[in-house]
Amino acid sequence: MIISRTPFRISFFGGGTDYPPWFKQHGGAVLSTSFDKYCYITCRELPPFFEHKYRIAYSKVENAKDISDIEHPAVRAVLAEMGLPQGLEVHADADLPARSGLGSSSSFVVGLLHSLTALQGTRVTKEWLTQEAIRIEQEVLKENVGSQDQAAAAHGGFNVIHFQQDGVLRVDPLVLPASRRQELNDHLMLFFTGFSRFSSDIAKAQVANIEKNSESLHRIRAMVDEGVSILCEDGDIREFGHLLHSAWVYKRGMSDQVSNAGIDALYEKALRAGAIGGKLLGAGGGGFMLLFVAPEQQAAVREALRDLIHVPFKFENSGSQVIYYQP
Repeated sequence: MIISRTPFRISFFGGGTDYPPWFKQHGGAVLSTSFDKYCYITCRELPPFFEHKYRIAYSKVENAKDISDIEHPAVRAVLAEMGLPQGLEVHADADLPARSGLGSSSSFVVGLLHSLTALQGTRVTKEWLTQEAIRIEQEVLKENVGSQDQAAAAHGGFNVIHFQQDGVLRVDPLVLPASRRQELNDHLMLFFTGFSRFSSDIAKAQVANIEKNSESLHRIRAMVDEGVSILCEDGDIREFGHLLHSAWVYKRGMSDQVSNAGIDALYEKALRAGAIGGKLLGAGGGGFMLLFVAPEQQAAVREALRDLIHVPFKFENSGSQVIYYQP
């Protein structure tokens, strides 16, 4: 049995510049971090005593005789690409719900690749996990996804992820004093809005409007450098919160699917209670809302958003790991 653990991510600035149609023309970058909520993938060889050859357990349980019969698109694609001859049982568990803006789909694919390669006795690099997950999602599944989530899930940590015009992806860890990193963590709050959505559907509209949103995307890319400067120059940490608010204003203006009246009302309620800034994570449309709130104002914000689930979290640095290995 093999168990992999792959983190979810929080993206601060640069989202949208990681889509290939954009960065292959203009380049792109994202400032993001992984945090201590994970996707767990358990897999083992299935003994040949059953009518089915594959057993896949996630929010439902599938028993299939052939890979092509598997309903879960990512599992079907990964197993078909890897060409594994043996029967398999795969279980997926997660600390937080899917389709909520935390890069969970990419964490799932990265974790599945990590578990299955380990089951074959193959040790893979974080770079390989990143590129293979991108290939599976973008070329095999034909999803409208960017290239940041796979890198964040595989590598882990607080990074600036660069997307070059030649297609090369580079992950640069952000070097910060531990006290500064903790100060930022202490000012962040995560709330589940209760709305889930398929990010690919929202991203499709954004990709279609890339040229129309060119000015906004250039500004969003510049915010990556501004965010890094705020953190590294040891200035007032609240400037990071103000920049998050600006990023949300730009992002919200890129598509009418990014936000809605309910989400806007929640965000305004948080600002009135003392939040400095924030944003919906991921493509938008629902899921998790990240807020920048001074510690002394957090009780008031929790009370104002008492109908939502508050999820405390800490930054993490591990990336995808095989945490149990008994092949």
